[in-house]
Amino acid sequence: MATPNGKQVRLDADRASHMSLQLLLFVDERPSSQEYIRNLEKTLQSLPTDFPYELQTIEVGEQPDLAEYFRLVATPSLVKIHPEPRQILTGSDLVGQLQKWWSRWQRQAKEREEEQRKQGYLATTNGVDYSIESIRLADEVFRLKKEKEELLEQLQFKDRVLAMLAHDLRSPLTAASIAIETLEMASDRAANARAARLTEQLYKQARAQLRIMNRMITDILQAAKGNSVQLKLHCHPLSLPSLCDRVLGELTERFESKSLQLHQDIPQDLPQVYADAELIRQVLINLLENAIKYTPPEGQISLSILHRTSQKVQVSVEDTGPGIPEEKQDRIFEDRFRLKRDREKEGYGLGLALCRDVIRAHYGQIWVESGRDRGSCFHFTLPVYR
Repeated sequence: MATPNGKQVRLDADRASHMSLQLLLFVDERPSSQEYIRNLEKTLQSLPTDFPYELQTIEVGEQPDLAEYFRLVATPSLVKIHPEPRQILTGSDLVGQLQKWWSRWQRQAKEREEEQRKQGYLATTNGVDYSIESIRLADEVFRLKKEKEELLEQLQFKDRVLAMLAHDLRSPLTAASIAIETLEMASDRAANARAARLTEQLYKQARAQLRIMNRMITDILQAAKGNSVQLKLHCHPLSLPSLCDRVLGELTERFESKSLQLHQDIPQDLPQVYADAELIRQVLINLLENAIKYTPPEGQISLSILHRTSQKVQVSVEDTGPGIPEEKQDRIFEDRFRLKRDREKEGYGLGLALCRDVIRAHYGQIWVESGRDRGSCFHFTLPVYR
């Protein structure tokens, strides 16, 4: 019997339809490979054969996908692909290894055939090419499954981003609406210097909030048409003290509505970080809103920043809320994971997961320190701008 590449194989005619011992010999283009092929074929012809076998020689450069499938790291290599289990022989002493394993392979093949006879059937095979094609199909199925998983991950990521950004649009939209309504009322009053200053200040606030909404809408459109699960960063040198001042100003009414005490430890001589200002703003707002949400009335919330190393700055948000059970602390950053106490509350369980994605995209870390009835402290790091 001959394989498609012209190599003769040893196979008894009366058993050609039965299961055979199938071997693949992988070689490269070096001249010495031909010597390996001749030596191996000569050895096979001299070995006792109680069971038919097929041998096909494969040039690695012509079929690299098969070499990758078997994870071959050197040539020549001899692969027994049938019967199971598969086995790979490699190295300069390939002939010696074959002689060592040959009788065992022959025995395994015969035992496999006898086992199938006892079960009432004898499987047939179309030879090495059939087995190779089965391997290719299995590999293709695996690749398609991986692609499916990646596509599902992309869709889930887009769902998270769209839900979070749509949720976050409410705050600047409300602020802009209030500013515009106040402007309308101010325009009905006498035009004096104080009113003019107020009008100018409110216009600035409205424009700033509208810019934020425009950026969010841009991110939503990118998420809707993009094909990557990576966040689109727009990094620039960023002053964290200034950003914290703006964020705390936006949340002033929320603090006052629960009579919460705010403690700040934000050195003004902090180095700038290299970050996306709007995404870091979202992280800060999310962590502070969570702190406000879970801290009881007249409780305390702390915001502090530490120049941790020459490369990192650490931001911390601490509250005096109920805390997070230790066994749940690693999971709260997972997509859609919610603590039992939160399941009846509004929200999608997306905030901390997106915070994690944002900080990781900045090559930082985010974690929590907490315990039952002793509050929680969320930390994250950002790279220093150089």
